Amino acid sequence: MKLVFLDANVLFSAAYREKSGLLRLWNLPGVKLITSAYAAREAIVNLAEDAQRQRLESLMLDVTVETSAALPPLPDGVRLPPKDQPILQAAMSAQANVLLTGDTTHFGAYYGKSIGGVKVMTPASFVREMES
Repeated sequence: MKLVFLDANVLFSAAYREKSGLLRLWNLPGVKLITSAYAAREAIVNLAEDAQRQRLESLMLDVTVETSAALPPLPDGVRLPPKDQPILQAAMSAQANVLLTGDTTHFGAYYGKSIGGVKVMTPASFVREMES
């Protein structure tokens, strides 16, 4: 079973459109989707329409929300803006195998790399890998 941590932008994008391609993540065998309360909150406050928020609430029924009080420090050399640090830290704390994020600006340099035991990937590359 792969533990897959979803960044707020993945949650947001999955709920934004009714037929989002990201919904494939919810149907992958051998995958347990997880996120943090921080990421879930960030996603819901950025959705403008009631229908989008309802879709997110429905999707969250199949996502485990990790609630760790103490987040581990970032490994040496990892540079992320303060708003992104808790995402990687929560993924590390949850012992996720993979962190899925579409944030190429801040996480792009880490795509394909493992940080603190968590491989950072785009959702598309992860789905391709799992479906091949």
